[in-house]
Amino acid sequence: MTEEPTLREACQGTPPLSARLEPWMHELLADPATCSSLLERYGSPLNVHDFSALPRNAAELTEVAEASGVDLRIFVARKANKTLGMVRAAHRAGLGVDVGSERELGQVLEAGVPPHDVVVTAAIKPDPVLRLALESRSLLVLDNLDEVAASRRVAEQVTGARSAAPGRPADGASGAPEPFPVALRLAPRPSNLIPPTRFGESARTWLELIDSGGLGDLLRVDGVHFHLHGYDPIARATALGEALELIDALRERGLAQDGAFVDIGGGIPMSYLDDAGQWDAFWQAHDRQASASGPGGGARAADDDRPAAAPDAGGDAPTAPLTWRGEPLRQVYPYHQQVIRGPWLERLLGHEIRPGVTAGQALRERGVQLRCEPGRSMMDGCGMTLARVIQRTSASDGVPLVGLEMNRTQCRSTSDDFLVDPILVRTGEDGGRKRSGPFEGFLVGAYCIEAELIQRRRLAFPQGVAVGDVIALPNTAGYLMHILESASHQIPLASNVERVGGRDAGGSGGDHPSAEVADRSRTGGTDHSSTAVEGSDPRPDVPGFKRDGIDRVLPIRA
Repeated sequence: MTEEPTLREACQGTPPLSARLEPWMHELLADPATCSSLLERYGSPLNVHDFSALPRNAAELTEVAEASGVDLRIFVARKANKTLGMVRAAHRAGLGVDVGSERELGQVLEAGVPPHDVVVTAAIKPDPVLRLALESRSLLVLDNLDEVAASRRVAEQVTGARSAAPGRPADGASGAPEPFPVALRLAPRPSNLIPPTRFGESARTWLELIDSGGLGDLLRVDGVHFHLHGYDPIARATALGEALELIDALRERGLAQDGAFVDIGGGIPMSYLDDAGQWDAFWQAHDRQASASGPGGGARAADDDRPAAAPDAGGDAPTAPLTWRGEPLRQVYPYHQQVIRGPWLERLLGHEIRPGVTAGQALRERGVQLRCEPGRSMMDGCGMTLARVIQRTSASDGVPLVGLEMNRTQCRSTSDDFLVDPILVRTGEDGGRKRSGPFEGFLVGAYCIEAELIQRRRLAFPQGVAVGDVIALPNTAGYLMHILESASHQIPLASNVERVGGRDAGGSGGDHPSAEVADRSRTGGTDHSSTAVEGSDPRPDVPGFKRDGIDRVLPIRA
């Protein structure tokens, strides 16, 4: 039997959704001893990273842009993954970083990313964020008129403080301060194609502000940014066309001259699954279940939730719901997508934004750089989450449950569920721990609520489960690990490790921040005296893995 079915045969969804696995994931999951050692050393759950796929993911976009004659600049969205390892990997690959808070910005700068490779797109920007962005001369994306007013005020304070410094020379030859680089966030006109957005202002609003002098002399507009929900490349191309019209109007006013850009934000799609047939089969089964449950939208009698017969057991066992209590999934990420990254960008650049003129041609004619801020699609293949099986039990109506030492926020984005099959690594037979018989059931977590499900899908365990086994949730580095994680019940956040010696662009997966850098990353005056610090624990690291420096400055497991 080959390694691939061996890895997957111990746990499958009903019906299955087999995750695409990177070679490094195969290697780790085929090594039960190392999986156990990692959880023993760093606790459960544990986020394991290898950023070797990051440069490859970025290259899919840059190669398409180059073929179209378009200058593309990628800024990886820090909010998708909080580790310092991700920041270093992006920097080694020649990419910028998009940040959304003062702490993210401070850590990125301290990690050695130059300000011209940083864009600050935070949804709200209190004064400390504005001050650090302006003082460092990182690119600041302005969202609305109130934010402009606040930025003007802080810019005046920053330049006043600079001019008051004894012996400090003037920023410019005339003695006037050099303006700070900013971008205007455009809210494209809503239509059947473009959904409404809470981010940005209309082009008319921005131009009225500029014409009235409301931008001031200390803020220099270098480009236009927009953020759209969804993944439609045609919608994005349409918004790009409107952004280029704003660039033209800015240039008429002496702004957005050399080095001008349009930033289309994130939302560049990826696919967790290689098998489109599995994705279609899942939704066919899901929709049949929803239809059978009638107007109640998934309400079912307790007897309908009995576990199905074990595989190959024979007999006419009742069909069990494929989701928890038969409840339908209403909002999920499209875990299989045919058009991703490079082909997606190719469609965008090839779309005509006006008769006879494609988006790519319009960018070339103006000499405008295209920028983007992908997160999930850059983190594709860069991480997975390991968790320890702590117990096997059942609900009061007999539905089998597998309790994991983690909570549902530690593998969740803003959608209903994480729709790929976990991998069960059999490590729990030692010490007399008995393996169960075959069954189908659900993964549950640590929070004391009824709906504390790690996944809402029914899973089949044809070889049973033992306490101490490891459940691996594949490809979680993009958002799923960190965007909603919670330390409720005062349970520490998951630790983060990086597989050293990875094969990314720098060939230096073992490059880690010094204690000095990690200490300087403590922005905002937060007291970290009770935080576990890497190096304070005398236990050795697991060979081939290194704890990420972000664990120094966040409340995580000792």
